[in-house]
Amino acid sequence: MLKTTLLGTAATVCFVTLGASAAFAQTTAAPVQTAGDTVDEIIVTGYARSLQRASTLKREADHSLDAVTAEDIGKFPSLNAAEALQTVPGVTLDRQRGQGLFISVRGLGPQFQNVELNGRSVAINELIENGGAQGRNFRFEVLPSELVSSIEVVKAPTADMNDGALGGNIDVHTFRPLDLGSRAALSLRASYNDLAEKTDPSVSGLYSWNNQDGTLGVLVSGLYDERTVRNDRFFNFGWVLDRFVPAANGGLPAGLYAPTRTRPTIELEDRERVSGSLALQWRPNDDFQTDFDFLITRLDVDYDEFGLDIYPDDRTFRQPVFRAGTQRVVGDTIVSGTIDNVRWMASRETSLNRHDLQVWGLKQTWTPGEWTVTGDLTYSYARSYHPAGLATTRNRISYFAPLTFDFSRGYREVALLSGPVDYNNPANYSGDAFDYTRKDSRDTDQAAKLDAHREFDGFLTRIAFGAQYRERERNYIRRDIVLNTLLGVPVSTLGSNFVTTLPITNFLSDFGGNTPRVWVAPSRTAFFDLLYTDAVRNQAPSTADLRSSFVVSETVSAAYVRGDFAFDVGSIPVTGNVGVRYSQTEQTASGTLVNGTTPTPVSYPKTYDDWLPSLNLRAELTDTLIARASASRVLTRPNLVDIAPRITVSRDSPTASGGNPDLEPFLATQADISLEWYFAPTGSLTGAVFYKKLDDYITAANTTIQVPGRGDILLSTQANGGEAKLTGFEAAYNQVFDFLPAPFDGLGLQASFTLVDVKSQFTSGSRVITDALVGLSKTSYNLVAFYERDRLQARIGYFWREKFLSGTGSTTQAQTFVDDFGSLDGSISFDVTDTYAVTLEATNLTNAYKYTYAGSTDRPAEINDYGRTVTLSLRARF
Repeated sequence: MLKTTLLGTAATVCFVTLGASAAFAQTTAAPVQTAGDTVDEIIVTGYARSLQRASTLKREADHSLDAVTAEDIGKFPSLNAAEALQTVPGVTLDRQRGQGLFISVRGLGPQFQNVELNGRSVAINELIENGGAQGRNFRFEVLPSELVSSIEVVKAPTADMNDGALGGNIDVHTFRPLDLGSRAALSLRASYNDLAEKTDPSVSGLYSWNNQDGTLGVLVSGLYDERTVRNDRFFNFGWVLDRFVPAANGGLPAGLYAPTRTRPTIELEDRERVSGSLALQWRPNDDFQTDFDFLITRLDVDYDEFGLDIYPDDRTFRQPVFRAGTQRVVGDTIVSGTIDNVRWMASRETSLNRHDLQVWGLKQTWTPGEWTVTGDLTYSYARSYHPAGLATTRNRISYFAPLTFDFSRGYREVALLSGPVDYNNPANYSGDAFDYTRKDSRDTDQAAKLDAHREFDGFLTRIAFGAQYRERERNYIRRDIVLNTLLGVPVSTLGSNFVTTLPITNFLSDFGGNTPRVWVAPSRTAFFDLLYTDAVRNQAPSTADLRSSFVVSETVSAAYVRGDFAFDVGSIPVTGNVGVRYSQTEQTASGTLVNGTTPTPVSYPKTYDDWLPSLNLRAELTDTLIARASASRVLTRPNLVDIAPRITVSRDSPTASGGNPDLEPFLATQADISLEWYFAPTGSLTGAVFYKKLDDYITAANTTIQVPGRGDILLSTQANGGEAKLTGFEAAYNQVFDFLPAPFDGLGLQASFTLVDVKSQFTSGSRVITDALVGLSKTSYNLVAFYERDRLQARIGYFWREKFLSGTGSTTQAQTFVDDFGSLDGSISFDVTDTYAVTLEATNLTNAYKYTYAGSTDRPAEINDYGRTVTLSLRARF
């Protein structure tokens, strides 16, 4: 009752405030005015001011750029930096358990983005909780938004920018002391999630100091944040073709898909993040400046997952048999039926997942006469690992019984699953395999860069050149220990301490139907305490461990030259830049392959060179109308995981994943034309059309291998050979309606829309996939309404993306799609005094669910419910 009242009040306040009148004293905030404006001064504050700053950056840029800026010191427009970026046209967000984690730009997924911190490359933390490694996908959760001043998304690069992005160069800027002066901010926050039913604290602070002459600045900041996450998940691992065709398994007709492993799952996380930063600046004169930056973050995620795995197709222990005649078929899908000899397995997966990130940077700028020379050194280190004794444990107990299933209600409803054996009675279970998995991913990135440029008068306005040397190494170690010691031992023999009650009784309570809601839960520690002995702990890595581990080193040597120019076409000023970047990549992928039972170290060197030209044009058609055109050649290197000589075999299915060290990089030729109308100091309307042609698109390939003790295993790997072309349109509109009479002159609107058409063809096994790319939503939009007047600020936004391909499947496995998804978020803030402000924020106000299906809407795959979150903040600025 409390959570309903609180959330209902928050939603009502956010909506009503947008149209409500307010009578407060006039604001005293400083104006923000774009260059070239001749209208009367317009004073804006808060979110409107951040939009105006972003608009100024876009308007004055010499290339295609969008930006999000902080409303004030320590006050980014969103609690999560990734979520703030979803207001940018062409940008879509990937959420994990309700939190923004990965960014896609113009239809290309997270691995195609180049994320930098203050213009420098940064090491990447890895996925270690469960599932496979990600490689180049930057996890925005490790960057506290409170420390961010702005984020720029560059969609058309210039030659001096670091290469590596087919989608966008995303540059995250932190606060600088000489820009802020002597200021401070402190924020206290409490967040409540209605599904987790817990309130979490957070505190952050930032202090900036300048000396009296403004030549020396010091900035320190810190953050402590706790977050409790709960995700209710009804999960089907896939739909497989012709699984029950053999007579021994039921003798069903060929050409039909049947469900595989299905799991009602409760995922719990206790997250704790500690961050700190230090920035030093010394500028004794206009010709000399030294910048030093340091950022450190530790994110601990205590993960606890309760599942009831139901295996209708697992043949590891018994042969499941479909009861012929019970099947109901819709199209090519068996949506209901009864299967005998099914394994029902209550599972408990736990881990402490630690993500450490530290970034060091030193930049020296010197202007000896007419030339400006800049040297930049950076080092970053990301480690994702489990502290000793806290790696992933998979505690399992199981029994065998018939399964009657019914998926016919559709992918937006929970499937009906039932059997004659009570899954709430511990006496029905026996011990199953116990797994203990350690993952340790260390990513090191260090680079040195030297740039020089000089300004000129005339047609050639600037010449720049430079060079960069960058070394990166990913060292990934995985240990999988599988213990069958208790296999088949009745739980009643093991003792009552091996089971516990499920801590949740309202699993997916908004969904009806006869399906498991509460089940027996294995103990978190009993299996570990009994089975993970010193002898097990100290045993040498197995051949499977060696196959799963790898080291990939990557050295990039690059040089560029860029020329800027300016001329008039009639009365229209035209500016632009043209340049070329040469990039040489030397990579070495090392690992272990196994010939029979003999492990053999292997190493595969590879070198490739690329010339990456670029052209950007900017024309001021009028004082308020700007046209742009650009063309460039861009690349993204293969995912580090995909080029590693590794083979990781699944514990629970006859599948494996592996790498291909001979992969060529993704390359693309792209063009962009845009028109930008800045019709008011607080308003703009922009549109762009873009085109990308991708060469040698990397696609999935499948082959069958023999694994000792497991037999035939389907290996999924990667290969070049696909093709793809993207054509798209994006538009954005921002305006403060300051022309309206008071009090309505505080109303404003921000909106963007993106449409992407893809022509593609590639394979996944023998399956041909056309006109779809992983992570690409063909349509996305956002709509944000806000109201700001005097001390009051409020906004509400809706962010929507169309369905997208999330998994390519295989010869026999259906591909998967994430369904359309929209999130309604809102906030209201009041400045109690010039120093103190209070803010109430809410995310996912409509309690939207995330749905997934396997190729056809007749084949449900996932339902995710992570609830709503309300955050109350008290902020002080000095």
